[in-house]
Amino acid sequence: MLTQDAHLQLILDLVGVFVFALSGGLVAVRKRLDLFGVLVLAGAAALGGGVLRDVLIGSLPPVGLSDWRLIAAAGLAGIVTFLFHPGVARISRFVRVLDAAGLAAFAVAGSLKALGAGTGAMTAVLVGVITAVGGGILRDVLGGQVPEVLRRELYAVPALLGSAIVVVAYRTHHLSEAVVWGSVLLVFLVRMAAVILDLNAPTPLRTGDSA
Repeated sequence: MLTQDAHLQLILDLVGVFVFALSGGLVAVRKRLDLFGVLVLAGAAALGGGVLRDVLIGSLPPVGLSDWRLIAAAGLAGIVTFLFHPGVARISRFVRVLDAAGLAAFAVAGSLKALGAGTGAMTAVLVGVITAVGGGILRDVLGGQVPEVLRRELYAVPALLGSAIVVVAYRTHHLSEAVVWGSVLLVFLVRMAAVILDLNAPTPLRTGDSA
């Protein structure tokens, strides 16, 4: 069964880990942290969402703390970022692209693993979203900034869309690798469209209060 395909799950996790680690490392570089700080932010961004996912579905110990391949990928991405990061003027834009790629991979991977663990449809969707946004939240909090999911263009919505597509395809017996990778691509494109077009969720109306 595709939801229990360990090879596919590993590929999605490795993609998500590596690109989220790069984004975490770049945030650390922008904050002018030392090598340890870069590795910490890279690891938090890369592994945080997966750890939350595994704790929620009872898959212990979390793969992000027990699989050397994921830990090595996060560490490698952190070191690469520290040594070869682009110019400061290009960092912010590159972080957004990497963040969108990680968001897409983890949203789909989270839902697949939740379905494989026998969770219900709603739980699988929510686990997918939490997997996708968890690492970014940890990265931003440790980096001393308000998490992207709370302040920037549509962020959780693309993850919700991708997770929902995977779960619906599973429930209707149409889940395939094409659907999985199509969902990853869709989440990435919707997130990047939101960034480019400045699409945002509704915000409270101004009340005129100065506070």
